[in-house]
Amino acid sequence: MPQRTGSSYFHLHLVSDATGETLTTVARAATAQYTKVSAVEHIYPLVRTQKQLDRVLAEIEESPGIVLYTLLDDVLLQRLENHCRELSLPCLSILGPVLQLLQSYLGTETSHRVGAQHTLNADYFKRIDALNYTMLHDDGQHLEGLEEADVVLVGVSRTSKTPTSIYLANRGVKTGNVPVVPGVEISRHVEQLSRPLVVGL
Repeated sequence: MPQRTGSSYFHLHLVSDATGETLTTVARAATAQYTKVSAVEHIYPLVRTQKQLDRVLAEIEESPGIVLYTLLDDVLLQRLENHCRELSLPCLSILGPVLQLLQSYLGTETSHRVGAQHTLNADYFKRIDALNYTMLHDDGQHLEGLEEADVVLVGVSRTSKTPTSIYLANRGVKTGNVPVVPGVEISRHVEQLSRPLVVGL
């Protein structure tokens, strides 16, 4: 397993088939114990199909690091683990050890319900709606729908537009983000926005 020495940061990939809130909370509680290095978070919520996992695996390969996940689909998690093994990257299920302990002690199997820890109330559905919207309007996609956003982030490459968007979406804020390319005019869809708060990064 490769070790990062002498570096002030490392990549941390968080893969979830639900909102990713549980996974993110656990990961941040752990990484907070290491004050000399910073985690560059790559958060992937609602990963439930092979196509969605394709994107995740490509980003992991592009920015190798630690992979933590909460996936209950055996096919998806096996593929994720195999890919990480091929890249010699650490890969760990956050809920796996706890579920195995409970199963052993209680003598019964898990129900494999995705996101079962969340109460199905209005706030939960608001977060899911915000996440769906945010993923659909990531990186300048579907500009015609930005008027429905609560917040629109605008900035050049590498200004953490996507991670910030996912963070806000996890709190129920519909967020779109649009890249700014030097020498290229900003789309009229952005210039004509009246409802959302537009923030430059």
